[in-house]
Amino acid sequence: MTESAVTTADAATSARAKGATVVLLTLAAGQFLMTLDSSVMNVSIATVAKDVGTTVTGIQGAITAYTLVMAALMITGAKIGAMIGRKRAFAIGCVIYGCGSLTTSLAPNLPVLLFGWSFLEGVGAALILPSIVALVAGNFATERRPAAYGLVAAAGAVAVAVGPLVGGFCTTYFSWRWVFAGEVVLVLAILVLARRISDAPPETRPHLDVVGAVLSALGLGSLVFGILRSSEWGWIQPKADGPSWAGLSPTVWLALIGLFVIWVFFRWEARRESHGEEPLVRPEMLRNRQLAGGLIMFFFQYLAQAGLFFVVPLYLSVCLGLSALATGARLLPLSVTLLAAAIGIPRLFPTVSPRLVVRSGLLALLAGTVVLLGGLDKDAGAEVVFVPMLLIGLGIGALASQLGAVTVSAVPDDQSAEVGGVQNTMTNLGASIGTALAGSILIAATASSFSGNIQQNPAFPSSVKSEASVKLEGGVPFVSDADVNKALDKANANTKQSEAALSDYKDARLDGLRSSLAILAVLVLVALFYAQRIPSTQPGAAENRAPA
Repeated sequence: MTESAVTTADAATSARAKGATVVLLTLAAGQFLMTLDSSVMNVSIATVAKDVGTTVTGIQGAITAYTLVMAALMITGAKIGAMIGRKRAFAIGCVIYGCGSLTTSLAPNLPVLLFGWSFLEGVGAALILPSIVALVAGNFATERRPAAYGLVAAAGAVAVAVGPLVGGFCTTYFSWRWVFAGEVVLVLAILVLARRISDAPPETRPHLDVVGAVLSALGLGSLVFGILRSSEWGWIQPKADGPSWAGLSPTVWLALIGLFVIWVFFRWEARRESHGEEPLVRPEMLRNRQLAGGLIMFFFQYLAQAGLFFVVPLYLSVCLGLSALATGARLLPLSVTLLAAAIGIPRLFPTVSPRLVVRSGLLALLAGTVVLLGGLDKDAGAEVVFVPMLLIGLGIGALASQLGAVTVSAVPDDQSAEVGGVQNTMTNLGASIGTALAGSILIAATASSFSGNIQQNPAFPSSVKSEASVKLEGGVPFVSDADVNKALDKANANTKQSEAALSDYKDARLDGLRSSLAILAVLVLVALFYAQRIPSTQPGAAENRAPA
């Protein structure tokens, strides 16, 4: 081969490598963008609530609705991507997401925030995330895919890591709205770079199962909506000022309806497959032990992660009165260990047992939650979260380093987009339920504890105790000391009663936080029982092992 031919070949190889790098960074930027919103919003909950004229519960609803929209539409988004092309679905999703970010940045009230963030961004994400999985498979050779999937997963971890700091900085010195305006700029950059991506056309053109899409959305929506409203309606018995359906809280009925509709959905999918029609989700795929194990772990990881990222910032910002920036800084230890584990474990221990890493990650997550649970008391300061954040970050990072490869390697390459849809459904469903569950238990336990504290406090006369017992049955908002004092001043309480009420409410807030952390710890323990489904060898290890 002549020298000029070698030079030309080297240049072509370098150009392909450069093009592949741009493609990977573009897809990673898309993953980063999808994860950034929630981590930014969690440290700015109190500020956003005041800015749009709502409460912590209102923002909790927006957070839950955002993840719920994604969970409900993710599988449908994967099918639409297969029908119109994954590259086109990725681009359309970015446009919708950008419109949602722009709307959110200008939102004057909660309804507009819900439309821009929870709905438009959720719909956009439902098209983007499944497309990313398929586009990685379509743009990289088989031997390069594990590293590519790892970098995309790391981009999500980076968003979790920097989100609190970005949100805290913008909220403290500018406005949380700047974050969403910045997302619009990032979306435009992604759209420009996306022209370098090669499409991943399916071998056959799929058809959308409209009935299945409606059933899955209705089932998931009913289940999570019931859990979200449990703090206002009650879990089983209806609250005094809440609605009652046949003598029970609507939460129970909505949960039952949701589970029943999900059962009908799976029966419908099995019927379509038996008649030779294309289902929205292939039932036999979900019977794959490795895939099912990975999906269950994704669900529990994001449930615990979302619950903790809802509870811990509230403790720092509401109970301790830290600014959004200071709150983000206190979460930095979690960001550091999360990144270290997510990127370091695959690099330093490429052949380690995924099951061992997943179990270790769950144990670290459990240890961090329990340490934080034991450290919360009246005299605790912000330093109490340092060690728990290190452990929780280590656990989440360990899980993130393994689960993506476990699920994608469980099925043939031509099913990667379908796996992407189901996988992202489980992660967003877990995040939605985690936020709703942690928030509802937090508020319910705070109200119950506050009511009990007042009944036992001799500073209050019997008439005040009776009135408080009735009013607190409907729940109590999770607010700062300053807001409590304002409410007491408005109620014309005397100094002795104000001091007693504030002390009782501080104790009740801590009881609410402990209750939320306790249920999250129990759920992590439950996840440990399912870790047995994770394989003990790395994907592809058997094929790559040298023959004896």
